[in-house]
Order: sequence, then structure tokens, then C-alpha cells
Amino acid sequence: MDWLGFTIVIFCLLVSGFFAASETALTGASRASMLRLSKQGNREADVVSRLLDMRERLIGALLLGNNIANISASALATSIFTGWFGDVGVLYATGVMTVLVVIFAEVLPKTIAINAPDRMALAVARPMRLTMYVLGPLLHVVEIVVRLLMRLFGLAGEHQAILSPTERLRGAVDLLHHEGKFEKQDRDMLGGLLDLRELQVSDVMIHRTEMMMINADLPPEELVREVLATEYTRIPLWREKPENIIGVLHAKDLLRAIRASDGDTSRIDVSTIALPPWFVPEMRPVSEQLKAFRRRKTHFALVVDEYGEVEGLVTLEDILEEIVGDISDEHDVVVAGVRAQPDGSVVVDGSVPIRDLNRAMDWHLPDEEATTVAGLVIHEARSIPDRGQSFTFHGFRFRVLRRERNRITALRISPVPRDAEVEEAKPRRAGTSF
Repeated sequence: MDWLGFTIVIFCLLVSGFFAASETALTGASRASMLRLSKQGNREADVVSRLLDMRERLIGALLLGNNIANISASALATSIFTGWFGDVGVLYATGVMTVLVVIFAEVLPKTIAINAPDRMALAVARPMRLTMYVLGPLLHVVEIVVRLLMRLFGLAGEHQAILSPTERLRGAVDLLHHEGKFEKQDRDMLGGLLDLRELQVSDVMIHRTEMMMINADLPPEELVREVLATEYTRIPLWREKPENIIGVLHAKDLLRAIRASDGDTSRIDVSTIALPPWFVPEMRPVSEQLKAFRRRKTHFALVVDEYGEVEGLVTLEDILEEIVGDISDEHDVVVAGVRAQPDGSVVVDGSVPIRDLNRAMDWHLPDEEATTVAGLVIHEARSIPDRGQSFTFHGFRFRVLRRERNRITALRISPVPRDAEVEEAKPRRAGTSF
């Protein structure tokens, strides 16, 4: 009867390997992939999704089946070896079964499953569902005992993830990029899309110091020349002082007015063709502003602070650039705000947004306290540094190259080696002249 005993031992090892592979496959399967396959009509994927929804019972069935198979195989093998060799057969059985269980019932099936968890999960879904149905009453008792023990030790409670769903999705995108399955441009686009809810209009707007505005009181001929000289199609008009914006002139409306006046620009009154200005608060989330643009069917808004003063302007293109990167056309003026140097440093205009620099150089400078690179340096230095001063923080050395009045216009940024960073006990916030 030894051959029957060996057959049962081999069968138990196969069953144990099945449960081991199922455990690795089902716990490592992608729920997003299963949901996608389920929507495409894959019934096995739907079964996997249901099993994952009953995670506690699934784990109980896997461990219970695996342990029953391993214990049964070991007990039967011990009986066979003791019949052959007497009491010392226990040692032989222990050594042989340890090798067989580790290789054929644990490592080999789990290695196969971990290399293709989704495919393996689809293959074992229906057998595992049948196993859970057969072991249902016993699993119910096990669950009750486990929950009572958890309450006894104060471990009961709902599962709380460390990261939010958005952060987990961002981590998945970064992991795919790190593994070479996602291009940097695609990663940046998805990252920009996820960032929309965290950004405010003030983070993406064009500051008032860089706005193109025209005095509405200019003679019509001169005003038309000013409009034709700019590369923009929507231009704010002001009267008496730049802060008093009375409307937004669209280049197409101006061309229609010129045609209606038979080319006589002196007969044009821009105040009658300008659109009323639309003011939005600077603290509005970018995602809400995007919805507002779509709702109003307009692409241009003026940004005001809490006191109602104009801080800048925001366009639909500014928001889209946060997702897809810089959008340029044949009329855009190219401004080289980030210039990489042969020595590994980068010369950056002070007005360059931190987010744009991070995206261009794949850095991770913080942008919570400041929007531009110059703002970050001023925030960290707690002062407006002079030309030639340098600072080290966040793993980079910043050196001020140019300063105009109270504005930092150019900086040189160099990554600091980790060894050099460790040697500095604290970031240098006081400027050091070179």
C-alpha cells in the first residue's frame, strides 16, 4: 500500500501548490485590470473581483486549504517512513517533506504565479470560488474566532489606507515610469491632471507685471497699431489707470469693426466692441475654473485678490498647459526660461514657475509656499538676496545671477551631491558672497 500512500502525498503536494499559487495570484492581481476585463465581458475577471471583495474569507480559504494539504502530506509521509526505518524515519520524513514542500508546494508555484498574477488569477478563480463554497461553514467559524481575538487585543477597525486614492494612482504612474513602461511625457500629463484639484488659479495665472494691456483712451489709429503689434488675440483695456480694466478686446471683433468702417480706423470706438471683463478669485481651484470656462464658453478671465485688486489673468490654455505641457503656436514668443549648462547646472529666469522647472528637469522642488523659483529663494532666505549670494536647500544650491530692484531675474541652480549635503548640518539660509 506504499504506492497508494505516495500517490496521496503527491496529490496533497499538488493541492498545496495550487493554494500557494492562488494566494500569490489573487493577492497580486490588479483590481483595475479585473474591472476592465469584467466590463469587456470576461466572466472569470468578474469572479476574481468578487473574490477580492471577500478578502477575509478568501485568505481564510487559501490558508485553510494549504495547511490541510501540507499537514496531511507530512503526516502520511511520516507514517510511511516510520514503517520503513522505525523511529528514525521521523527525521527522514521531516527532511524529505521539507524539501518537497518548500520547492514544489511553495517556491515553484508562487514564482510561476508572481510572474503572471493576472493570468493566474483568472485561471484559479472558479476553483477557488468552489473551494470557498465547500469550506463555507468552517470559514464562517474561523472568521468569528478571528474577529473576537482582534477585539480582545484592540485591533478591530476598518482598513485605513496611508495614501489617498489620488496619491496611490500617482504612485502607480511613477512606478510604471520607473519600470520603463511609461514615457516621461505621459507621466507628466497624468500627473498634471491629478494636480488640478490641488492647484489654485494663482498658481497658473500670468502675473500682472507680465500682462499685455492697452489704454482705451489712445487714438483709434494708435490703438489698432498696438493690437496688431502684439501676438495675443484677447487684450485687456484700461482707462485712467492700469488697475481700472473696463473690458477685453478680441482681435476678431476689432477686424470686424475695421471692415464695417471700410478701413477707416478713426471711426472705431473700442469701448463699444470690447467684451465685459470677467473677474475670478485667485484662490479658486483650477479644476473649478476649468469647469467655469466650459460653462461660460470663454477662454479668458482676470484674476483678483481678496481686496478686489487685479493680480493677473488666466486663460484656458494656461490650464491645459498644466496637463499637456507648454503649448506653442507660430505667433508665440519663445522665452528661454530654463537653460541647461555643460557643468550640470541650470540657469533659470526668476519668473519661471517651480512646477514648470520640476517638469522640465524632473526635479521635486516644493511649490507649496511659492509659485516661482525667485519666490522659493526669497521664502527660504527670508530676505531679498543680492547678486552673487548663494543658498543651499532642498538638495540644490541656488546662486543669484541678476537682480533688478526688488526682483530676482536670474539664478543658477546646481544639484548638490548627497555626500556634500550630509556634511552640511543645516541648510545655509544666510547669503554668502562669491
